[in-house]
Amino acid sequence: MDVPILAWLILAAVILVMIAVDVLGHVRTPHAPTLKEAAWWSVAYVAMAIVFGFIVWAVWGAEYGGQYFAGYVTEKSLSVDNLFVFVIIIAAFRIPRKYQQEVLLAGIIIAIVLRAVFIAAGVVVIENFSWVFYLFGAFLIWTAISQARQGVETGEHDESEYHENRFVRTVRKIIPVTEGFVGGKLVTKVDGRRMITPMLLAIIAIGSADILFAVDSIPAIFGLTKEPYLVFAANAFSLLGLRQLYFLIDGLLDRLVYLHYGLAAILGFIGVKLLIHALHTNELAFINGGAEWHAIPEPEIPVSLAWIVGVLVLTVWASLRKNKRDAQVAAAEPHAVTEPRDGDPV
Repeated sequence: MDVPILAWLILAAVILVMIAVDVLGHVRTPHAPTLKEAAWWSVAYVAMAIVFGFIVWAVWGAEYGGQYFAGYVTEKSLSVDNLFVFVIIIAAFRIPRKYQQEVLLAGIIIAIVLRAVFIAAGVVVIENFSWVFYLFGAFLIWTAISQARQGVETGEHDESEYHENRFVRTVRKIIPVTEGFVGGKLVTKVDGRRMITPMLLAIIAIGSADILFAVDSIPAIFGLTKEPYLVFAANAFSLLGLRQLYFLIDGLLDRLVYLHYGLAAILGFIGVKLLIHALHTNELAFINGGAEWHAIPEPEIPVSLAWIVGVLVLTVWASLRKNKRDAQVAAAEPHAVTEPRDGDPV
């Protein structure tokens, strides 16, 4: 895929404009967005990602367009797990709702920068060490098993308390932190002493927590496309829409009770796909004598895209069906009636 520098500049400009619109139009004036506002902006961000995909399709062809859409859908589905952590972090820091947009956007910008670093490093590793696909594939399969086990053990998403990661704990030890929020300020002075606020710590927590999700998502998208341009675009568009998506489905996330199984199926599929690709480009002497092995064909992008979309649709349908069935069972259960005992007043 021949990507001129102009295409990179245009992509960077689009991302910066989207961030500027968020800052100037939504975050600059702190407020709690309505459901209608969140819905319209969520649709707008998804629409922009789709339009970009069709541009890729028109300029570079159906193969790369399909790779982008498969990567975007995968990253978008995996990013839903980010929202569960965002909910826990925001609740743990007790961030006022009118400031939550600012915290989310700042954390997402940090996440995009960190993802860019991960992607650049991943490209270098892949170009020089093709055997890394064995590691990526094995890691994704292990992650898929972990996701499925989590669903079996909890039956829903993990709602345990948020625990600050080591980076946030280190910041809190080194730099003095105010007891509460000081409006929307990140840094303030108290009795002549400069201190940071819990709001800044929450931004750092959200941005640094994304590192854990990048460890899963970056190998996953490299299993669908090896093009850095498409990998970065899919990551950026999926992350930029998270702020609106958070307010749109906040409080509804617990209804996606089968999401862990859906993500497990997607990650497991991509993990197997990566292992097959690794066998097709095998350079390890202790595997098949160092020769390439093509007995099993590698799934094409249309197959991958159909699997990802199909799994997501089935996951959402099954979750909503279970919620409806549970509600019907709860409504049908007779209310307990306590029979009066001898001597009780009538």
